[in-house]
Amino acid sequence: MAPEAGCNLPLLFMSSQVLDGAGLDVDFQLVSPNHETLVFEQRKSDGVHTVETEDGDYMFCFDNTFSTLSEKVIFFELILDNMGDEEQEDWKKYITGTDLLDMKLEDILESVNSVKSRLSKSIHIQTLLRAFEARDRNIQESNFDRVNFWSMVNLAVMVVVSAVQVYMLKSLFEDKRKIRT
Repeated sequence: MAPEAGCNLPLLFMSSQVLDGAGLDVDFQLVSPNHETLVFEQRKSDGVHTVETEDGDYMFCFDNTFSTLSEKVIFFELILDNMGDEEQEDWKKYITGTDLLDMKLEDILESVNSVKSRLSKSIHIQTLLRAFEARDRNIQESNFDRVNFWSMVNLAVMVVVSAVQVYMLKSLFEDKRKIRT
């Protein structure tokens, strides 16, 4: 899609978050169609980036080579904005009549687009909140498993220690003398 003269370039919104894995960090790189690095972050757990786009293919990369022993679960979202300008032009074709009618239809169109924009922002925020919830849930489940494991280890040690204590006390009161008759 080639932008027309006077039109704003579409914006790319990129948000990412590491949900699960050791350290909850990852490297991120965003490269433009001209092979220019637009964003480069090292060992970040989350990020939000806004980039003005141009024609071509963008490349983004999540890199976990610094932590090869643990795998990571990553949530990411790509949103292209300002794509609705062509839709507004389609609406304007159907507007006919007096200036008063034009103004009222323009006001209605502006209100509808405002509601649409706010709804898309609220959907975006809810998606990010779900990602935060998923990360926190993974951390809680990991902590729950760790607590259960160490509780079982402590229980096993306590059972072994109590068995040794019973045996030692029992051996103290045994009569080891041999009786000859």
